[in-house]
Amino acid sequence: MDAARRSMFRFSVEGRFAEVAHPEDIEPAISHLANEGSQALVALASPVILSERRRIIALAESRRWPLAAWSREWPEDGALLSYGADFSDNMRRAAHYVDRILKGAKPGDLPIEQPTRFYLVINKRTADALGLALSAELLARADEVIE
Repeated sequence: MDAARRSMFRFSVEGRFAEVAHPEDIEPAISHLANEGSQALVALASPVILSERRRIIALAESRRWPLAAWSREWPEDGALLSYGADFSDNMRRAAHYVDRILKGAKPGDLPIEQPTRFYLVINKRTADALGLALSAELLARADEVIE
């Protein structure tokens, strides 16, 4: 959440946060955000958020909020967009680390790697349903557009 706060400050974006620790916290958190005047939702990565993805998408949709998240499953299920690291590439890199460890490398001696490939997936149907006009340039930059 600290990175999100820094990004908001950097880009002069006003935002509100609602922490969700349990599935039953989701609807009260969304209601709180709505009462605070929120107009969109960004879902940050957590196991609870991921497991309740479809419900969160439905709640955002019921409020006509654009919803952004970190993995392609979100726009596939109806969120507006996702931007995040390539999960398949991350798993391949993890397999490479496992292979090196099984061959005797000490985990502490292996370098820390950051993702190098990120994907932007846009759900154009959702944008149209929300009445959002997406520029041709943005759509052209997307790695995938769900029509």
